[in-house]
Amino acid sequence: MNPSIQQALSPSVPQSEWQDRHQFWRGKRVMVTGAKGFLGKFVTRALTERGAAALCADHARYDLRQLDDTRRALKDHQPHLVIHLAARVGGIGANLAHPAEFFYDNIMMSIPLLHESWVAGVEKFVALGTICCYPKFAPVPFREETLWDGYPEETNAPYGLAKKMLLVQSQAYRQQYGFNSIFLMPVNLYGPGDSFDPADSHVIPALIKKCLDAKDAGADHIVVWGDGTPTREFLYVQDAAEAIVLAAERYNQSEPVNLGSACEISIKDLVQTIARLTGFAGRIEWDTTKPNGQPRRKLDTRRAKQYFGFEAHTPFEEGLRRTIEWYQGLRG
Repeated sequence: MNPSIQQALSPSVPQSEWQDRHQFWRGKRVMVTGAKGFLGKFVTRALTERGAAALCADHARYDLRQLDDTRRALKDHQPHLVIHLAARVGGIGANLAHPAEFFYDNIMMSIPLLHESWVAGVEKFVALGTICCYPKFAPVPFREETLWDGYPEETNAPYGLAKKMLLVQSQAYRQQYGFNSIFLMPVNLYGPGDSFDPADSHVIPALIKKCLDAKDAGADHIVVWGDGTPTREFLYVQDAAEAIVLAAERYNQSEPVNLGSACEISIKDLVQTIARLTGFAGRIEWDTTKPNGQPRRKLDTRRAKQYFGFEAHTPFEEGLRRTIEWYQGLRG
């Protein structure tokens, strides 16, 4: 394993706290969908360190869009808990190019899974939503109570609405069946192991790649979508994994919960920061014919702290440095 990602996967945890968690997770079988993905690797490692049996519902063996495969995965793994991370994700470009697939795939790999988990007697279901669930013009910072106060931002509405249906289902199954399912909404994640493929990468890896490619080629500028005015909040992947495991362990209510860092940055400042950290000294050109996306994104993160004690700990520039170092190591 790459040393940078190995370091990021191994946070220091006080021994007394680790022992408490170890006691809770000992003997628990946890089926993690998307376990081999960017976030999934960190979540499965965190579970294993706590003594759980983290069972990978690998996409190569189970296509969760197919009901028979969903049922087979649950039968094969016999989990106490399901942590559902599998999703079709991407940046603005990917969402604009494939809106139907983003809607269908995310609905079909999620709604049947929650239902079949209830049928199979799973003790708890942890569903991952997204900040894209929020209305385009939600008051900032986004509070969970405003989730239904408008339509999502158009460029990723199919994805956001597909994920939002999991919340409706989660609450309905708790109301009718007493099924213990929870719904978490992370902001954009970043860190070692992220996708740097231009076809589906999010803004941070896309910008890191642009800057390093331009630097290597001796280019005097890079082109960035939009005008730089939108703001975003980012959560380091290790912190996100910690939040998910804490919620799985401690949170047993129906209300959705934001997962974020409470740190807002404009795209313009983000580009300048990444350029500085990568050593790219050229100019930045803005392609204003391309969409900005949602005007602002910043979460109210108090509920996560109150309900299961989560706070993000990784400073943003430190997380960016680790991500850049990992990607540079990958490039050779």
